[in-house]
Amino acid sequence: MTQTHTEHYQREDGRAIELTYAEPDNVVRGGLVVLHEADRVTDGVRLLIASLAAEGWLAAAPRIEGEAVREQVLAATDITLAWLVDRGVPADLLGVVGFDLGGTAALMVAADRMLGAAVSVGGQGGKELAALTEIASRLTSPWLGIFGDAGDESAAAEVELLREAAAKSGAVTNVVRYPGANHRFDADPKAAVEAWQRTLSWFDAHLR
Repeated sequence: MTQTHTEHYQREDGRAIELTYAEPDNVVRGGLVVLHEADRVTDGVRLLIASLAAEGWLAAAPRIEGEAVREQVLAATDITLAWLVDRGVPADLLGVVGFDLGGTAALMVAADRMLGAAVSVGGQGGKELAALTEIASRLTSPWLGIFGDAGDESAAAEVELLREAAAKSGAVTNVVRYPGANHRFDADPKAAVEAWQRTLSWFDAHLR
């Protein structure tokens, strides 16, 4: 398994953050900011970072303290993007990915920053639908949203509204809904595997 590392990174302008990252063993295909779901980097996040690195991506997760509000998410993402560029990743090969609450954060970034690709997996995270659809309508980066509806008709309808909002943004988007799967995909291994492959394929297609 690819090893993860943690370092304190500080810019010349004084901005600083703690990053957990993993590097590919061979050629770096691009750089990915990994947004976590709470105020800490868990073993699950480290596994995700290592798995992305095994696929050729230099992946880094900034530690975002407290509630991940928009300004904090964007600031942490900007510093992490700068770290990736410092490591030699070209600006057009940068992306962002988030799972669960991190998926909502990735959607926010995709609407406020021009990146090569963005992916949200199960990113509803308790946010109100109106807020999510408003964000999706402003997307500026190619965005893939992957959601489960937990077998709930209202949740399924909400995902479809999110799909429509994203399509109106003018960005390249795709929204995939898995009937019956929950937002973490932990009760549906088949859907989880397919969601992972869709994530990799999205970055393959847009970061090249």
